[in-house]
Parts: sequence; C-alpha cells; structure tokens
Amino acid sequence: MSVPRDRRRGGVIEATVFAVVGVAILLGLGIWQLDRKVWKENLIATVTARLARAPENLPSRESWPRLVPEADEYTRVKFPAEFLAGEEALVYSAGSAFRPDVQGPGYWVFAPARLAGGSIVVVDRGFVPPERKDSASRAQGAPHGTVEVVGVMRWPEQRGMFTPADDPKTNVWYLRDPVAMAAAKKWDTAAPFYIEQEAPVPPGGLPKPGKLAVNLPDNHLQYAITWFGLALGLAGVYVVWLAGHMRRRV
Repeated sequence: MSVPRDRRRGGVIEATVFAVVGVAILLGLGIWQLDRKVWKENLIATVTARLARAPENLPSRESWPRLVPEADEYTRVKFPAEFLAGEEALVYSAGSAFRPDVQGPGYWVFAPARLAGGSIVVVDRGFVPPERKDSASRAQGAPHGTVEVVGVMRWPEQRGMFTPADDPKTNVWYLRDPVAMAAAKKWDTAAPFYIEQEAPVPPGGLPKPGKLAVNLPDNHLQYAITWFGLALGLAGVYVVWLAGHMRRRV
C-alpha cells in the first residue's frame, strides 16, 4: 500500500524543520561557548594584572558609592584598622578556586574593622579548619590594637538556586555577603565591598590569610567543539535520512 504524496511531503517538511532548528540551536550554543572563552580569558588577564600590582591605599569613604566590581574588584589595598573585639561571622567553604593552599572544608572568618575615620569595613581575615571553628580555640590569633591590613577588594557573592540558607543563630553563613552579615550582627558598615586579607598573619597562624591566585577553569573551547560536533552529527543524520527517503520514492 503506497503512502499518500501529501503525507510523504509532510514528513519531509517536519524532519527538515526539526533538523534546521536543532542545528541552529547547537551552533548557537557553540558560538556562545566561544564568546564565553573570550570573556573568561579577558577576566583571567584582568584579575592576574590587578593581583600583580603593589597594594595602594584603600579608597576614601567618600568614593565608596562610585566603586564598581568591573573596575575595582581584585584591587590590592592597604590600610590601618582596629578590629572590633569579639565580633566575627563564619562562612562555610568546601574549598577555594583562588586560594590553592585551601583544599578542604572549613570556614572563612569575617570580622568588622574600624578605619581611622571611624568607618567600618568587613575583612575576611582568613581560613580556619572545622575543628578550629570556635574562636576560643584560636584566641592567640585575636587582633589587638591597630593592624596594618594588606588585602584585596572583593564584592558580595550572589545567592544561587542551591545555596543553603544562612544561619545567623549559629553564626554560620553560606554566602560571602558582608552586607547581610552586617545587618544581622548590627555592624555599622556602608562599604559595598569587603577585604580578602593577605597580611599580616596573626600569632598562631589562624585565621590563615593568604594571597589570591587565579585558577579559573577555561574549558569553553572543548564545550564549543562538542556543540559544533553535535550540530554536524545532526546534519549528517538528516542528510542520510533524506537521501534514503528520496530513494524510496523513486
């Protein structure tokens, strides 16, 4: 029994539309990955250059509203400050892409520091392992008096779909968001950034500060090749199917 001509024509049209749309989507994903590769390479170059500079004075309080991550994040700075006694917030971490010396889980110790003019800046003083979570277990490293801080300006992280909720009652946070910490703990800070401390290392070594290193993965070319390969494969399957379909019509 022969298949009606209209039905055969409809099958070809549907398959062609599916193939064209599918190839277009796969090519679009490949091009997007190439764009991401350029973006990632520019980001790595920018961050590497900023981290290689000598530290400069912390921007003045008056300039803070004009600071933006695109121009100012990862700038190395230095400033004298006095940490508020007994104040800290712990941010859980499973590791760090910017601190190769931090491999396992633990906590970043965030603490408010008062500048000479009275303004408060939140500082990530460094990393502590889980067994040193309690500040009493590292009392030797508690800051006293004015400290000459050297560090890097960072901006708050954005909460993702799978980021756990913070738990201010137990002083554990899952997002580096000093604004939220300051609001919960009544720290009077207006800084849109926080400082990732490099130095000095406190007595006893904890919290452990350290220099940031650029270690961002750049696999976008591999992803682009994969998408382009899938597009080529889909086009090939369509051509083979169409050739067979045309032979059966003869």
